[in-house]
Amino acid sequence: MVVALVWGHGVLVTSDSRASGGFVFHEERKIKPIYFTYGKELYLAVVGGSGDAALVKQGFSVVELAFKSWFEGIGSREGRNPYSAEVEDIVSSIESKLILRYRNLREVGLDPEVNLLLATVTQEGEPKLYVFDNRGLAQPMHENPGYALLGKGALTGGLLLLRLLDYRPKETWEWNLGLLSAFIIDVVSEVDPSVSPFLGESYLIRYEEESKRVVIGPLKTEAYKEYKESIRKRKELIKQLWNAAEKHGEKAIEEKLKEVLK
Repeated sequence: MVVALVWGHGVLVTSDSRASGGFVFHEERKIKPIYFTYGKELYLAVVGGSGDAALVKQGFSVVELAFKSWFEGIGSREGRNPYSAEVEDIVSSIESKLILRYRNLREVGLDPEVNLLLATVTQEGEPKLYVFDNRGLAQPMHENPGYALLGKGALTGGLLLLRLLDYRPKETWEWNLGLLSAFIIDVVSEVDPSVSPFLGESYLIRYEEESKRVVIGPLKTEAYKEYKESIRKRKELIKQLWNAAEKHGEKAIEEKLKEVLK
């Protein structure tokens, strides 16, 4: 399961580490940061994938090569990230290669079970999020709905939790989305055996105002430990809230919550 959430001037990409093939489960990296070094590091994107592990890896290579082609042509010379129009060109290039690849597989009787997502931030500081379906077609997700979920876990609980919590990117920007994405993965893992508990695989690509550059940061060990404890407490709080509503009624609990929120 892969969860990507637009967060201010960036995109957070989080995943579990369990891949499945039939009734066999194994650990697999589902997200990968893309950056190139030319004296300094130029952070370009985070790519994620779910489905057939071999096709996910091939998809990662396609995305990385598309950015490498841009980097070798312009990025390393000018020392910057792609502008919005250049990101669209890169996405089109990725789309063309994936469409051809998946079409060739179908011609020999293989149905590509794979979905990819691409998270990046432009030189102007605009977060971009795209999902590539099993036809290779790209769908922009950064404006609407502002998030993307890949894998079986999206249907077994991921989307339900986002709807239940009424997550809306432009109205919940103060939320700790790192905790939210880890919470979703952990809770879904309790009901879906194809999803593993959250083990700390998370990257935030964002525009840094101070340095005027795009950076990528992984989740630190200290934050991971805090998240796991917060997830435990929030699950318990939800249970207590339900029990309190059963005992005292929704109206009484609503009034108390309004007092707390003030």
